[in-house]
Amino acid sequence: LEALPANSRPRLAALAVAAPIRSDTVQMINLDWRFSRSRLQRELGVERLHVLNDFAALAWALPSLGSGDLLQVGPGAGAAGYPKVVLGPGTGLGVASLVALDHGWHALAGEGGHVTLPAQDEREARIIELARQRFGHCSAERLLSGAGLTFLHEALHGGPPLAAEEIGSLVEQDDGAAAETLEMFCALLGTVAGNVALTLGAFGGVYVGGGIVPRYAQRFARSGFRARFEAKGRYSDYMRGIPTWLIQAPLPALRGLLAYTHAQEKT
Repeated sequence: LEALPANSRPRLAALAVAAPIRSDTVQMINLDWRFSRSRLQRELGVERLHVLNDFAALAWALPSLGSGDLLQVGPGAGAAGYPKVVLGPGTGLGVASLVALDHGWHALAGEGGHVTLPAQDEREARIIELARQRFGHCSAERLLSGAGLTFLHEALHGGPPLAAEEIGSLVEQDDGAAAETLEMFCALLGTVAGNVALTLGAFGGVYVGGGIVPRYAQRFARSGFRARFEAKGRYSDYMRGIPTWLIQAPLPALRGLLAYTHAQEKT
């Protein structure tokens, strides 16, 4: 920015960060980083600085995603005017939603990745109990994140902890233990995604993003994700009407920042 002539510097900046945005100070959850929004604005020399939660930015991108950006997993088609949901594991587990208002869309940022993780069967209950013993509270993010994939593999198969990237490499080598870990990971994600969709009545669709699942697109499509998404007892038929997609577009949150910025400039 300093290298640009004064009349060529941007007047507006927008950032997506993996943190709740509640005050001037932004504190990352999974990194020991913090910054002041007002100080950053002054240092950048911009008139306006928008700072969004990263999954709120991703939610703003959803209306711009076309068929070439998405892989559908399971049946259904998005219904116009209904809420959309986006979630995905990476460093943490991001969750946000997009709702239609009279004048357009509005993203709702939350911290849904930190809800208490439910167990579907006894094996999951044992793993969640191990997580409780280690962490005190087993949020969805504790198992549905990069660190969560490491913990899940250790709990299932023992041995020294493996980084998420190492587990991914083993999956690509058709290692049975790593494939089992990834399968449980996808099933647990299906449970959490179904809970969010059921809570919001997300007939606009559920979108899966983040840094982990898109690397294993075809395995994810064949996994138990969709079956667990629909497994809501008397509401299984209801859930079958909600479509789910995997986001495959590169850097979709940048589209969301652009959409948000345009919406703000109109108000």
